[in-house]
Amino acid sequence: MAATVRVYLSLGSNIERERHITAALDGLAAEFGDLVVSSVYESEAVGFDGENFLNLVVGIDTDRSVAELSALLKQMEADNGRRRDLPKFSARTLDLDILTYDDLTGTIDGVELPRGEILRNAFVLRPMAEIAPDTRHPLDGRSYRELWQAYERDQKLWAVSFTWQGRQVSPRPAQS
Repeated sequence: MAATVRVYLSLGSNIERERHITAALDGLAAEFGDLVVSSVYESEAVGFDGENFLNLVVGIDTDRSVAELSALLKQMEADNGRRRDLPKFSARTLDLDILTYDDLTGTIDGVELPRGEILRNAFVLRPMAEIAPDTRHPLDGRSYRELWQAYERDQKLWAVSFTWQGRQVSPRPAQS
């Protein structure tokens, strides 16, 4: 059996957003147990004109390979009506991406690790900095907190209220 590793995933939706984000969280919890869940952020669509997205980052522990995990995420997207015949930058029911897989780097089983979006998009970096502030980016070397503090792009996003499985996950409850 493979060793268990920490993996961070990005979740996004701009079609029936609450329903699809909830379905993704439910599906991930059923597969992986306890999740580390960031606040849910609303942001403007990037790369196309469309409805605002809901985005968050989730940490999971898994012993699945990158290929197995990628296949599972693609199946979850399909189960939630994700269409692959549309342009890359378009509205979507559910977008699930592997951001990091432990500290692996490079293209593994067709997956770019770490995902380049982490350093480019506020809707990925901000929630990463929230739930993994002291974790270091596998290529850049800075912590996600440091990367977020240095982030200078003009991308607007804001935390929104979100309840999942009867508990308020966003904005994040104060840490005790």
